[in-house]
Parts: sequence; C-alpha cells; structure tokens
Amino acid sequence: MTASSTRSSPTALITGASRGIGAAAARAFAQAGYHLLLVARSQADLDTLATELRGHGQRVETAAVDLSDPGAIAPGLKELLNRGLSPNVVINNAGAAYTGNLAEMPLDRWQWLLQLNLTSVFQVCQSVLPALRQEGGQIINVSSHAARNAFPEWGAYCTTKAALASFSRCLAEEERQHGIRISTLTLGAVNTPLWDSETVHSSFDRRAMLAPERVAEALLSLAQQPASQVAEDITLMPAAGVL
Repeated sequence: MTASSTRSSPTALITGASRGIGAAAARAFAQAGYHLLLVARSQADLDTLATELRGHGQRVETAAVDLSDPGAIAPGLKELLNRGLSPNVVINNAGAAYTGNLAEMPLDRWQWLLQLNLTSVFQVCQSVLPALRQEGGQIINVSSHAARNAFPEWGAYCTTKAALASFSRCLAEEERQHGIRISTLTLGAVNTPLWDSETVHSSFDRRAMLAPERVAEALLSLAQQPASQVAEDITLMPAAGVL
C-alpha cells in the first residue's frame, strides 16, 4: 500500500478489539475502508483478527495493552500511534462487569471496575486528543442503559456507566472548540463474552440480546456522520425490552 493511499483512508482506533463488539466493529470498519489501530489484552487474539482484516487491503496495527493497568496505557498507545497512522475515530469499547451487592463488594474489585470502565477511557482520550486536535475527529464511548437505571447487584457497573456518560458530556464541551465530536452509544444487553466472565452471574436469555454485528453497524453509522453534525447519544435496545 502506498503512502498516498494510507493518507486517503480514515483510521479508527478501537479498544477491546479482540472479541465481541470490538471485533465486530473492526470487521465493519475494515469493510468500510478504514485503517485500524486495535487495542486489547491478548496479542495472540489481535494477531488472528489482524490477519483476517488485512485481507480487505487496509493497514491494521495492533497493541496488547492491559487497560486495567493504569501505568500501561499511555506508553502502549504512544508506541501504537508512532507507527504512522493517526486516528480520525476513537471507539472506547473495552469494559467489564461485576455482579454482587455493593455492601459486600471487595475494594479491589471496585477499583478494578472503575479503572476499566471509566479511568481507562479518560486515559485513552488523553493519549489521542493531541492527534485528533490536528484535524478534528470523533470519540465514541460505548455505554449502557445501566447508566440511567438502577439494578440490584449491578450497582458498581451502573455507577461506572453513569460516570462515563457525564465524562462524555464534559469532554464534548471542552473539545468542541478543537473540532472534536464526542458521541455515546448507549446499549441494552449485547450477546458478548462478557456474560461468560467469572465476575458476572446472570440468567438473562442471551438469544434475546443485541447481536455485536448490529452494534458495529451503529458505531459505523455514528462515525460516518458529517463533520457538521454530531449524534451525541444513540440508544440501541433489544426489541424484547430491558435485559
């Protein structure tokens, strides 16, 4: 691929890219002609996905960064961004969940969840804003309807998503002057590996949940909005209702 073709195609940076919503988004953006900067914990999983996606003819760069480690994020993203691709779109998708009563939740699990669902987003945004400010761009934060609702045993998750929604609104006000748009995609339950996590215990019917591919389509639609407008918050829910 020539340098001119690299410059002519937009670039999307996606966190949590190795599976679930992130992997589906990577496939959708690659098919739409985007170069990709993919971040996840597992380099092996990223390598497998990158091999698949390079078949679309776009550049795919990966970085194994543990977003639960605050000290790993800035250096990991700096190295990734130094490879010659500058993102036009940044999708903060990585996250986790924890089910259990707040009164018994261990402090280290509370801090772990806050780091993954909120603080890592703050750190990723700080890392990419200098590049985005050069030509304008968009940040899309993936959130949950738990930001607006209270569910027993999901209190910590609800708290992180409510804080993320506020963070997104505040960042939008600060970065508008730099031509940066901030969007939030608010989701109901999505059928992803999150439900297989050892920290999540749920009896929801996964067949009724949103498919990651439909979420990826929504992310691509948000990213392709004209620069003259911004969809600040889109909510996508299963037709079956709240899950």
